[in-house]
Amino acid sequence: MNQPAPLSEYLVLSRGQWDLDAAREDIQAAIDRFYAWHDRLVAEGRMRAGQRLAREGKLVSRQAITDGPFTEAREIVGGYWTILARSLDEAAAIAAENPCLAYGLAFEVRPIEPVRASAYALTNETPR
Repeated sequence: MNQPAPLSEYLVLSRGQWDLDAAREDIQAAIDRFYAWHDRLVAEGRMRAGQRLAREGKLVSRQAITDGPFTEAREIVGGYWTILARSLDEAAAIAAENPCLAYGLAFEVRPIEPVRASAYALTNETPR
């Protein structure tokens, strides 16, 4: 008998900004629907609570610590949470139900690597 794939963790990054032409009342209604959706999925064990990110930040590099973050408006990360799903496609389908999509936000869904980093492994940090 085939066992279903185990649940894996997928990080969801909330990106972008609200549509300029959207009414604040409509955006607030989407936010309220988001929290109801989010709380339901947390209660079902399909999502873990995340957090909003503050507007200020620092960029730390080998050259210096500078004020940041430095991104274009469409790339701004506003928050994060974790989805528990059996595949990346399933995690993306769950994220696609987010009510805030209708008002300009986008969601980047990434598998969380369960193994430690290695200089010998091909990773996001490996130069091309």
